[in-house]
Amino acid sequence: MAKNRSTFVCQACGSAYPRWAGRCEACGEWNSIVEEATVQEAGSKLSRRGKRIEFAPLEGSEPEPPRRPTEVGELDRVTGGGLVRGSALLVGGDPGIGKSTLLLQAVASLASGPKGAPCAYISGEEAIEQVRLRARRLGVSGAKVELAAATSVADIVATLDRLDPPAVVVIDSIQTMALDTLDSAPGTVAQVRASAQELIRVAKRRGFVLMLVGHVTKEGVIAGPRVLEHMVDAVLYFEGDRGHQFRILRAVKNRFGPTDEIGVFEMTDRGLMEVPNPSELFLAERRGNVSGTAVFAGIEGTRPVLVEVQALVSASPLATPRRAVVGWDSGRLAMVLAVLEARCGLAFAGNEVYLNIAGGLRISEPAADLAVAAALVSSLSGRPVPEDMVVFGEIGLSGEVRSVSQADLRLKEAAKLGFARALVPPSRRRREGAAAPLRTVEIAHLQDIVDIVGPGARSVSARRERLPG
Repeated sequence: MAKNRSTFVCQACGSAYPRWAGRCEACGEWNSIVEEATVQEAGSKLSRRGKRIEFAPLEGSEPEPPRRPTEVGELDRVTGGGLVRGSALLVGGDPGIGKSTLLLQAVASLASGPKGAPCAYISGEEAIEQVRLRARRLGVSGAKVELAAATSVADIVATLDRLDPPAVVVIDSIQTMALDTLDSAPGTVAQVRASAQELIRVAKRRGFVLMLVGHVTKEGVIAGPRVLEHMVDAVLYFEGDRGHQFRILRAVKNRFGPTDEIGVFEMTDRGLMEVPNPSELFLAERRGNVSGTAVFAGIEGTRPVLVEVQALVSASPLATPRRAVVGWDSGRLAMVLAVLEARCGLAFAGNEVYLNIAGGLRISEPAADLAVAAALVSSLSGRPVPEDMVVFGEIGLSGEVRSVSQADLRLKEAAKLGFARALVPPSRRRREGAAAPLRTVEIAHLQDIVDIVGPGARSVSARRERLPG
């Protein structure tokens, strides 16, 4: 006989407690613990005897899972070449960033493609007419996409659990879905976890691709239990600033492809347009011979991306000068400033420091340390970094410049965009007979940056250069 009992669950992290408390001990949130009704089976014995499982040897091979390209090149790049049959994807992002627009364009492209895959778009936030208005604005109203407005998971599962389900199903959004068997409101930890579990279960059984839209919290993470990201096969974050027209689709988890891959889109009045060469677009408005700027040659996933790092160092009347960062790690900036002061003798303590990654891209790799340092020293001295030079390298606490991965790929991308020189770490190993696509200036210590663009700097030609060939 089943017994009903209540548990108290934190709506921020999903931790359960036997009684109510004002503060969650796991995540530290206040007033986030809500009572939820659960069903506990009487007895601790199994209701039936399990069957023996079969083990397989570690050595072996499986065929590559078949993929269904969406014909949206940047989305296919992020997912690893297309959508895998029976997979579940979670797409998160800030409100109004373009999640619904992206997925509507993707299913419209699939439905209108050469194979004409049947697709369904289920909205729990908008009426059918609202989705149709967006489709007309995007110019995809002629696509054969089935629309529905529903929030009951039981009704959705009953509709999709058939022999001929749609090939791709979009749920917008998972926080609006609810199960009738739970007493909690939609969007709570219990509802999000149970609703996603039921939808993923039917997607695996029937073999269709499930794409879930997820809301994010003010911290920028997907709302609901953390286990939601473990349940799906891929987690994609749609990033961007409303002040910029660029949007970045980033894969932070992908069981069928590389992680940290990005796709770049441009938001227009006709929806999201693909950007096949983001480096050229990020540097389109760059002005040369300006102090405080440096071009960083980075790697996002498998794609080389060149972006402009902008720094401004100005005297501050405040006792505690400001440190403002956009698009980079503020802790990393504090480390670079400390190394410049301790190892190079530069004074930033009485100055305000502002750092910006142009174009709205967020950079996380340590290889940007040297470009940030070059921009900071250039802004402090007023001497610009040469406009035909790219910079990359990692900085250690003793001021040494360390090598980074895929240097050749970074240099090739810079040469393709017309750059002639590169400020790089010393090469630990270079392939025999391999020639750099442009002239490289190798530096081993951060003091060399001061010698190039700092106060009383020497000419760049005075540094040790490695010519092509």
